Parts: sequence; C-alpha cells; structure tokens
Amino acid sequence: MSDTSVQSSTYPDMLHKFQAYSRKLLSAQPDLMGTFWKLHKTAVGDGVLDTKTKELMNLAISVVVRCDGCIAHHVYDALEAGATREEIAETLGVAVLMGGGTSVVYATHAMEALEQFLNKAD
Repeated sequence: MSDTSVQSSTYPDMLHKFQAYSRKLLSAQPDLMGTFWKLHKTAVGDGVLDTKTKELMNLAISVVVRCDGCIAHHVYDALEAGATREEIAETLGVAVLMGGGTSVVYATHAMEALEQFLNKAD
C-alpha cells in the first residue's frame, strides 16, 4: 500500500492525500478537473474580495457542510493567504452561528487542523 492509501491521522496528512489523489483524478478526467481547478483559481483569486477573505469564507462553508478534507485544504490555504489564528477563530464563530451545534464539532476539527499546520511550520 502507498502512503496515500493509508488512513490520514493528521490534517497535513489529509491535505497531502487529497493533493495526491486529486492529481490522479486530474489524469483520469483532465477536461473535468482542469475546468474545476480553473474555476477554483478564478473564484479564490484576488478581486473585490482578496484571496484571504475568500479562503476564510471557504473555511466557514467547509465547517457548515461538515467536510474534514475541505477543512484541511482551506485552513492551509487561509494560512498561506496570510490569515491569522485570530481571523480563523473568528471565522469559525460565524460558521457555528450559521451551522448550529454540529458546526461546533467541525469548528473544533478546524482548530485542530490549525494547530497541526502551525506546529508543522515551526
């Protein structure tokens, strides 16, 4: 078994696994995934709203829709776009407001992801 097929135990591992398999999906479905990644790049690129704001929005949505893989991806991308711990925490508060009690659980997942990505950077 390759490393990418093993159950991920950390959010950085989950992101790595997503990246590996999304490349495989791109190879298998180049038109579809090429179009998707173009849409992604366009949607999160700087415009009236900057990339950091859009990544924080993506993170809030990830929490509300209960997607751990999305949480891994968007915590990482929010940090890469310059988001601070405080901005991410405030974003999670908005997600809890909009998503209710279940979003509290996934907001804690996002806090765990944040800690893991920040500790990995040290």
